[in-house]
Amino acid sequence: MRAFVFPGQGSQKVGMGAELAVASAAAREVFQEVDEALGQNLFRIMTEGPEDQLTLTENAQPAIMAHAIAVLRVLEKEGGISLADKADFVAGHSLGEYTALCAAGAFSLADTARLLKLRGQSMQAAVPVGVGAMAALLGADIEKASALAEAAAEGEVCTVANDNDPTQVVISGHKNAVERAVALVKDHGIKRGVLLPVSAPFHCPLMQPAADAMAAALEGTKPGALRVALYANVTADVVTDPAVVQRLLVEQVTGRVRWREIAIAMREAGVEQFVELGGKVLAPMIKRSAGEVDVISASTMAEIEELAKAL
Repeated sequence: MRAFVFPGQGSQKVGMGAELAVASAAAREVFQEVDEALGQNLFRIMTEGPEDQLTLTENAQPAIMAHAIAVLRVLEKEGGISLADKADFVAGHSLGEYTALCAAGAFSLADTARLLKLRGQSMQAAVPVGVGAMAALLGADIEKASALAEAAAEGEVCTVANDNDPTQVVISGHKNAVERAVALVKDHGIKRGVLLPVSAPFHCPLMQPAADAMAAALEGTKPGALRVALYANVTADVVTDPAVVQRLLVEQVTGRVRWREIAIAMREAGVEQFVELGGKVLAPMIKRSAGEVDVISASTMAEIEELAKAL
């Protein structure tokens, strides 16, 4: 059994998609369609920067999705591979869940781009700059991270945002609380805490205004039928009902990304091969969580060609 997985924020870099666009008409079509849907030249920001423009949440989210879908389209159109035939499940890390749903046919490419643009804008606007923060806890499992977050909160928001793998958990919340947590890591048997260069505290209750915005947006752009079942961030469980997908996408904005649990659940469901499209960030997390599994990552033309042979 095989799962296709899609990366989240932080996997963007200037130059992304440039080589693919030169090599493949299928990729160029994806980038053009996204630009048209958004009414901006996002592809230029992806390939030329400046970096501070690309890292803006409202640009990074649709850019990461566009890159991954371009890889998928090249694989499908030039590699003769159908996702629906080759994948038993899909999943994506945070914004990558939208990419997974686009890949599974629940959203069109244009709708996915518009939803992610709005998601990025809403998440950015939910909390004034400087009020929130996020930190990666290295050498922390979920129990240690949860205890640390609780100890550091002191009446403010400080909670687990991403349970990435058994050695890395990300916390999110009020800046003062997250900084207190970083100062307390050694007391909780955690190797170190690193404040992340993010513009807002994602996946915590402070994101409620963004969740409300996405609830309204998803009422207007409802997900359709899925050609491949999704493992959802919020539940780490399989979902195929579009109405449930819609509800979980709203909950996902304030909820925990249960990536470690997803990797384990898919392995227990019989998945032996994970294919990451558009990045190389999820593969190591999956291996640390799910153990002996085959993980393939593809972003470049050469990697796509190798993947097509392997599938």
